[in-house]
Formats: sequence, C-alpha cells, structure tokens
Amino acid sequence: MQVQNDVVVPVPLHLSTMSCPSLSMELDESTESRIQRLITEHPVIIFTRSSCCMCHVMKNLLATIGVNPTVINLDDDEIDALPSPSAPAAFIGGTFIGGLESLVALHVSGLLVPKLVQVGALSLEWQSQLAWVGPLLLQPWPSI
Repeated sequence: MQVQNDVVVPVPLHLSTMSCPSLSMELDESTESRIQRLITEHPVIIFTRSSCCMCHVMKNLLATIGVNPTVINLDDDEIDALPSPSAPAAFIGGTFIGGLESLVALHVSGLLVPKLVQVGALSLEWQSQLAWVGPLLLQPWPSI
C-alpha cells in the first residue's frame, strides 16, 4: 500500500521486487501463493478491480472507520486465483469476509469494529469514539 497525501494508492499484484518489501514477490512465486502470502501478511487487505465501483465503496467504508487497508488491483486472470470467485474480496486477519454486502452487514451488526481492533488495524481509541458515533450513523432519520 502506498499513501500519498492521506490517499491510499492501490498497488498492482504484479510488483517488481524493488517496489515495497512487504508487497514484493519471489520471481518463481505463483499467483495463488502470492495472494495467500499477502492475505496472511496484512491485517486488512482488499483485492479489487481498478474500475469496480463496489471496491471504491468498500475502501471508503473502511477509511471512514479509520482503517487504511492494503489494496491490490487484480487483472481478470488473477481474480481466478482468489479464494473467492469475485472482486472485491476483503480479508481481515487472514479470514475471508466477502464482498461489499458482507462487509456492510458486518458493520451494521456491530461486529466489524471489534474485529478490526482484534487484528490491530484499528486502535482502541477509535473504537471508543465509534461507540457513540456508530449508533447515530445506523439510526433512521426521524419522520416529520
């Protein structure tokens, strides 16, 4: 992941070994093993397509909570190597969460923030701030 002016810049899966040590790959490493390694090395990682609007919403949801996930753009042939059949695919703590619908459901149920704290992607300070803001965000607007 690269951050420029507080904006997360997606990193392609097919990096050179000179780019970023934690995202680099062995020259003989298969796409499947590279994806598995990245899933285990990063507390929150999203595999996306560059033009996917759901991927954009997923990244914005996590950024709103205070998490800057590692974002990997995949080519069509690399999507097939994912443990899930499509993108976006979110993994938290090495566990497949799912696509946007699953991530939103986890958030609405109140389980997303504790999971992010558990894997070290979010500080306890953020969790306490979200404790009073979160319920307000989930309440419907009062009818007039």
